[in-house]
Amino acid sequence: MQQYTAFGSKPRRRCDIGTVSIAVNVALVCISAYAFLNMGSADLAAPMRGAKPMQQLRMRMAKNVAGGLAAAGVASLASFGGANALTFDEFQGLSYNDVKGSGMANTCPVLATGTSDVKAALKPGNYKFDKFCIEPTSFQVKEDVGKGKKEFIDTKLMTRLTYTLDAMSGQMKVGSGGAIEFKEEDGIDYAPTTVQLPGGARVPFLFTVKELDAKGDVSAFSGDFAVPSYRGSSFLDPKGRGASTGYDNAVALPAGGAGDEEALGKENTKSIKPLSGKAVLSIAKYDPSTGEVAGVFQSVQPSDTDLGAKVPKDIKIQGLWYAQLQQS
Repeated sequence: MQQYTAFGSKPRRRCDIGTVSIAVNVALVCISAYAFLNMGSADLAAPMRGAKPMQQLRMRMAKNVAGGLAAAGVASLASFGGANALTFDEFQGLSYNDVKGSGMANTCPVLATGTSDVKAALKPGNYKFDKFCIEPTSFQVKEDVGKGKKEFIDTKLMTRLTYTLDAMSGQMKVGSGGAIEFKEEDGIDYAPTTVQLPGGARVPFLFTVKELDAKGDVSAFSGDFAVPSYRGSSFLDPKGRGASTGYDNAVALPAGGAGDEEALGKENTKSIKPLSGKAVLSIAKYDPSTGEVAGVFQSVQPSDTDLGAKVPKDIKIQGLWYAQLQQS
């Protein structure tokens, strides 16, 4: 709507703020384009030469774990933000603004020092570990590939960078000859995650190593862990049914006598019973001076069951892990 004000006998158009703003922005764009087109190659390269040391720091350290990944057959770290890999001390030197939006909060520290002869360097005894961190680098789902054969196939990650487990703690016992007993007890040990299959179907699951109890030696120690329900007991499905609240049946079913039919039993009877998974960890490096330890892992766990209504799929996760040991 045009706005006018009277000056004497003739109406005159009053300047609109939006029109002025558009004109100013167009002028600034033209000036910027002229300046850019007249810049030489040396001027264009100048900002890169003056990059902050922190930006350069983020692009290194991936090579420290490349050897361990290749030996374990784990996917390339670069596919999940490996360029941001930093040591624990380097993480402590970052500010909030350094980490914000960089993806580094979803990575585990890497071990730049220490020895790969873990069996000789890690002394027998009882240890407490904390800052236990697990960073997945690949997710695969077991699917039917034809002729009754099932294989783990690659998937596309749909979850944002929030799937790394961190700040976990527990107990570890080292015996003679490098024997390991490893028990996870507390921490941020689960993360809701969703992946997409090549056909477009999405598979949600609760990535976890909750209550992991593993035994073996430094080259490989394995064990079972609990996989809690993806959804809690108070979650209501679209028909208002839940494990601890909500309707017993879909509202329209009891009137027709179909509420207790076997075909609908799984949908009506919600279950939050925890399932189990299995994980294998390997220690690739240990630093006796700091107590830091790092390696690779692989786990297989079930996907979400929609509170017992669906058959879970097997999910295989591979990646890196890090922890700090303190002899007790």
